[in-house]
Amino acid sequence: MDMHHSNKINTEEMLADLRQLVEVESPSRDLAALEESAKAVAEVLERRLGGSAVLLPGEAGTHVRWSGGGTPQVLVLGHHDTVFPKGTLAMRPFRVADGHATGPGVFDMLGGLVQAVHGLAALDDLSGVEILVTADEEVGSGTSRALIEELAQECGAVLVFEGAAEGGGLKISRKGCGTFRVSIEGRAAHAGLEPAAGVNALVEAAHQVLAIAALSQPEMGTTVTPTVAVVGNSDNVVPAEATVLVDVRVESSVEKDRVEAAFTALTPYLPGARIKVQGTVGRPPMPETAAAELFAMAQQLQPGIEGKAVGGGSDGNFTAALGVPTLDGLGAVGGGAHAEHEYLVVNAMAERARLVGGLVASICHACQD
Repeated sequence: MDMHHSNKINTEEMLADLRQLVEVESPSRDLAALEESAKAVAEVLERRLGGSAVLLPGEAGTHVRWSGGGTPQVLVLGHHDTVFPKGTLAMRPFRVADGHATGPGVFDMLGGLVQAVHGLAALDDLSGVEILVTADEEVGSGTSRALIEELAQECGAVLVFEGAAEGGGLKISRKGCGTFRVSIEGRAAHAGLEPAAGVNALVEAAHQVLAIAALSQPEMGTTVTPTVAVVGNSDNVVPAEATVLVDVRVESSVEKDRVEAAFTALTPYLPGARIKVQGTVGRPPMPETAAAELFAMAQQLQPGIEGKAVGGGSDGNFTAALGVPTLDGLGAVGGGAHAEHEYLVVNAMAERARLVGGLVASICHACQD
């Protein structure tokens, strides 16, 4: 599996494919939009790689799978859902100017998908290559996780096309992450006539938020961040209910267990208050050991490329947790994921596509030796 056609990698053609994908909006959980988006992804895969892509409708959207045949040796993993609501494209259309491509999803992660496809298209032989592009990564990968894990174990190596780390580095470790919902039940009462008859859910929430925030151990790489609180609806009523959402990031499974146990053990501070906790650290940490072998290959192909540990989670967390070699951040060079200024660096696209081709050829060659 040699790259005889690296000169075939054409940035203009990549930008045309990127435009096609960006212009089919794909907000997570919008099943009709995700079906159209999946068809667009399948069309690009078939046009560039031949063969036929399979659409896999799921409860959270349509996933896309493509196989190069032969014994599975490498899983090219990505997602086509984006965080932007429908209508964003009208306000921020796809455009290329000053060396940057902009538009909803260019960096996270449609640009990475396009680079992967073009890098693979430059190879003579794609046997052993499996591609999976899911529809629910931005909302936790609930319907795709089992398939991702199954394919990862069959292949034995996973390349994840999330956007590059700052400065174009690869992502060699990620924190585990999850969201917890703490629901507090108090008892309403008139704030003027008989406040003591109530159980103040806001006061209870205040105590819980401080206890929860104290679970952070930044020196261990653990952050526990209360992010959203919803409580009260009238200035003269003791609030009866409160909900607090908490973002949790951990670097180790030991910390994952500690934080999950601490949430389970939360107890009410006020007599009469009740607490219910939902949530887990749903994405396990991705340890650096999982990336070591593939990162060494990448460094041989592109000397000087950096590897970075990052706080965000991806589907690579699942595959790394199974012990399958996983390298992440192979996608677009750029920034502004989930933000209005999201962008992709155009002149880095061809080099990234060549890196994909080189990695896939190296992996498949290593498997044949």
